[in-house]
Amino acid sequence: MMNQRRRMIVLFAVVLLGVVITLVVTGIGSRKHAFAALRERTDESSIEDVSVVMPQPGDSMRNLDLPGDISAWYEAPIYAQVNGYVKMWNKDYGAVVRRGDLLATINTPKLDAQYRASKAKVDVANAKLALAELTAKRWKNLEGTQAVSKQQVDVQAANARTQAAEAEAAKHEMSQFEALEGFRAIVAPFDGIVTARKVNVGDYVGEAGGELGDKGDDTELFTVADVHKLRIFVSVPQDYIDILKKGVTAEITVPQFPGKTFHATFLTDATALDKDSRTVTTELVMDNPGNQVWPGSYAEVHFRVPSDRPALLVPENALIFQEQGEQLAVVDSNNHVTLKKVLVGRNLGQNVEILTGLAAGDRVINNPSAGLLSGESVHVVASTPGYNQATPTPAVAATPTAGEGQ
Repeated sequence: MMNQRRRMIVLFAVVLLGVVITLVVTGIGSRKHAFAALRERTDESSIEDVSVVMPQPGDSMRNLDLPGDISAWYEAPIYAQVNGYVKMWNKDYGAVVRRGDLLATINTPKLDAQYRASKAKVDVANAKLALAELTAKRWKNLEGTQAVSKQQVDVQAANARTQAAEAEAAKHEMSQFEALEGFRAIVAPFDGIVTARKVNVGDYVGEAGGELGDKGDDTELFTVADVHKLRIFVSVPQDYIDILKKGVTAEITVPQFPGKTFHATFLTDATALDKDSRTVTTELVMDNPGNQVWPGSYAEVHFRVPSDRPALLVPENALIFQEQGEQLAVVDSNNHVTLKKVLVGRNLGQNVEILTGLAAGDRVINNPSAGLLSGESVHVVASTPGYNQATPTPAVAATPTAGEGQ
């Protein structure tokens, strides 16, 4: 009886021990499985989710629209060169003039009196010269006799030379006043159109520059412009100065002729950038048949030239700025990241041009995180429309305004 009870106790203990061992083994296995699953989830969560975009081909043409100012081929403000009062003006605003046409006449009573006085001085000087020459000749004939000494002969000869110099000076003075008399007539310097008349009959004008205003400042009497050709001045941003070369053309539109296009050709540029706007002053030339376009007009200048730089377009948000310069994060076939150094071209707003360092088939990470490292594994996910999805750029370039260029 006792032995049977012992066997039952031993059997119970063995069963209990088995149950405990089973529970321990099962618990350890479950914990290992949980740890493994947790490690796997942790590893997966450490891999960054990224969206990728494919580079888009750039436009084969470069377009640039800029505001411009139209100026006359030649334009001359005309000032008075003598003091006097306007006797009459002969040409008004818009008058077509030829070179030498009379624009206005100035009354110059003071100058006229000075001119007459200078002519009288010339007559006096010529009379004195004739007397001095005759006297010198007579004394010269007496030279060698006891009637005159050699010194007296030399004095008379010197006096004759002095009178000749005074006569020459009087002639030059008369020539000066004679030339000023010619400025009484205000004439057109070249063929053109009178674009300004700022003088009236009776106005006092001065040789300091033109009509004397209430404050004593000078203004031009007339402005004459040659408009058979026109100059168009436009400020081209620094990013586009490579298009400025001989043979480049531009289309010109002006508000007063809606729907009509004129054509201009590149003439020259300043060969220097304005440090404030980073633009270069560029000059174009345009024919103006019939003088239909007026100087002073506002113009829209449209450049369209072939692109000589094969470029790829990527979103601006894809760029990474580091000490090494601009970089792009590219995902390879194994979903590993490679940071590529690139050369950036123009900024087109949402997209930028990549000139070198990127291939057309590269998968570029859009909106990469700042801590992304080369060689790191990533998980590529679909782009979210309207958020991290790249916006394709149409086949046109940006249209910067005057003053842009950075």
